[in-house]
Amino acid sequence: MGLKYNASPNVELKANKMIDSILKEYNTTPIENVTVWFKAAAVTKFPKNGGACVKYNEKQIAVFNFTREGKWYACQNLCPHKMEMVLSRGMVGEDMGTPKVACPLHKNTFSLQTGENLNGTLSAISTYPVKIEDGFVYIGFSE
Repeated sequence: MGLKYNASPNVELKANKMIDSILKEYNTTPIENVTVWFKAAAVTKFPKNGGACVKYNEKQIAVFNFTREGKWYACQNLCPHKMEMVLSRGMVGEDMGTPKVACPLHKNTFSLQTGENLNGTLSAISTYPVKIEDGFVYIGFSE
């Protein structure tokens, strides 16, 4: 016989508040609102047609080198489905011309341009502008 755990309403409320506080750390930054260009790493540190995670303050940011398109993308590393920091390990591809990442856990897909969930009803993820200068990847944030 398996054990069943029923969380009290207080425990559930605290967990929901914690999730909300984590998600509030991430906000899409349009290029026109960038006030800080964070120097993430050399371009050689990122896999071709894949991603890697970098940390900016308390945020984990997934950075993707989409060499098939010749473009770079950045988004929150946190998948909103199960609240796991895994998107940087997801597969990149396209959905009718839209660059996307698939969460490696449950295959939820998100637009790397807008953050929109492309195959379900999950909340959008936050996205950030990326620029390449002198062989380094920079991610734009508004502070």
